[in-house]
Amino acid sequence: MSVVVIGAGQAGCQAAVSLREQGYRGPVTIVGDENVPPYQRPPLTKAYLAGDVDLDGVLVRPESFYAEHGIDLVLGDPAAAVVREDREVHLRSGLVLRYSHLVLATGARPRTLPGALTLRTVADAEVLRERLHRPARAVVIGAGFVGLEFAAVARTKGHEVTVVEALPRALARSVSPIVADHVVARHEERGVRVLLGAQLSAPERGNADLVVAGIGVVPNVALAEDAGLTVDDGVVVDAHLRTDDPFIYAIGDCASFSSAFAGTRIRLESVQNAMDQAMCVAAGIMGSAEPYTAVPWFWSDQYDMKLQIAGITRGHDRTEIDGDPSSGRFAVYCYRGDRLLGVECVNKPAAFVQTRRRLAERQEFSVA
Repeated sequence: MSVVVIGAGQAGCQAAVSLREQGYRGPVTIVGDENVPPYQRPPLTKAYLAGDVDLDGVLVRPESFYAEHGIDLVLGDPAAAVVREDREVHLRSGLVLRYSHLVLATGARPRTLPGALTLRTVADAEVLRERLHRPARAVVIGAGFVGLEFAAVARTKGHEVTVVEALPRALARSVSPIVADHVVARHEERGVRVLLGAQLSAPERGNADLVVAGIGVVPNVALAEDAGLTVDDGVVVDAHLRTDDPFIYAIGDCASFSSAFAGTRIRLESVQNAMDQAMCVAAGIMGSAEPYTAVPWFWSDQYDMKLQIAGITRGHDRTEIDGDPSSGRFAVYCYRGDRLLGVECVNKPAAFVQTRRRLAERQEFSVA
């Protein structure tokens, strides 16, 4: 029995590691598009971009780990096709890998704009890190987490930064207006120009030394589609993260699953989701019948702000605030009716930990 994992990100790496940790002794192969071992993406917009850590500092595991644990790494040779009837993965080089179970951890790719750089891979971060070595007028298109984290690093390094967001507020898909307004205010206090409900004109782009697009990602589903699996804003999976094919799983940024916390089918782009789904799938391959029920959580570091979110807060209809936003330390509890959906914490880690635990225990509570 052999397991092939397509995707050498944190989800794919964790799936292989978890199989070994749970006692799986068969062959395990990770197939990656890039020529570098599995690495963490969050530091690419933070410490790695700032030059505080090198590549070794962002690797998920030391390169020697894989040989020591009998995990084969096939890097720089993307999967070209999945032949379900033969249980084979065909790579671009012509190499064919047979599997008893296949894990799709193909991730996502950034949406692009002409003339703009993106920040998704180590190679992207290397280009931007080099560009930030010299003075620049940087324009960031998109006020999501990636765009704002890049803006924070660039501004801290002394660059002139403008953030342009087409929607009327920042972080519209991620946090409440209270938290979004606070984050924007902190950027503006640091000298970042934030333009909301705006579009960047061609002359404005021409006046910039550096244009970075942070306008979201698209799940990598072509392999699944070509293999005849169901796709709907991601590879559709059941409660155990299995696709239409009982021998194929999908996890991480590419997987569309039903979430009790969101009350609908969603696709989550977070390290927590990638890691927890990987561990769930490894357990499933080892015979566990437990469904995926982990509490979603997220974080972002910008300047001296640590933003932590537990649960899925979008779709709330009322909020309760614990603390004073002007102090820079507060939490926003988000409800739909009487049901707590989650919490958004700024420099208030205890509230994050408490709420995450209560969500896991399905406990309802009110700040009051």
